[in-house]
Amino acid sequence: MAYPADPRLVVITSVRLKGFADVGPIVEATGLDQSIVAGVLADLGADDLARRREGRVSGWTLTPAGRSLHAELIAAELEAAGCAAQVEALYREFLALNPRLLSTASAWQLREDNGQAVVNDHTDAAHDRRVIGALRGLHDEAGPLAGRLGSLLDRFSRYEARLSAAVDRVEAGEQDWFTKPLIDSYHTVWFELHEDLLSTLGKERASEESKEMA
Repeated sequence: MAYPADPRLVVITSVRLKGFADVGPIVEATGLDQSIVAGVLADLGADDLARRREGRVSGWTLTPAGRSLHAELIAAELEAAGCAAQVEALYREFLALNPRLLSTASAWQLREDNGQAVVNDHTDAAHDRRVIGALRGLHDEAGPLAGRLGSLLDRFSRYEARLSAAVDRVEAGEQDWFTKPLIDSYHTVWFELHEDLLSTLGKERASEESKEMA
């Protein structure tokens, strides 16, 4: 049975991963009730763990104290769940898939024309079919991996469904749902999953990327 998710930690994690977000996107990402998300954010604001910015784009961001609290909470969760070794092993599997995601996303944004790399304007249907096929092949491995993470820590349980929804929309012809930022595109959710794994295991992205290059 998965270790149960604390709604407060789920909300703090979502703000941490998105960097800046309002209630709606956090509700969409976490599946929590809007009143729960709004209540947690209000409490975080009252304790100066998060701050809300108003303007053309409004939303919440964690303060340095909030980021420190997040690190403490996820470390405590992992220790209490007793599944650090299993999460580490799945993280290594994820890393093995990451280059395929990067190359597939690059092929979605650029294509070859007369030997030159050009911006993919999606007029080459055969090229796009190949890339979408590669994305589906990747997801056939990544989706179950995310599911196994969710079976360990319930906080990860939404990733499989979010990735599946994104790839389904790409296959349905909604091109933005592959790489567009600020929506739950496949690349957005993948990036959040990567960051969540790094945070959960207490790793720094720059350090891990240096190890991969080595």
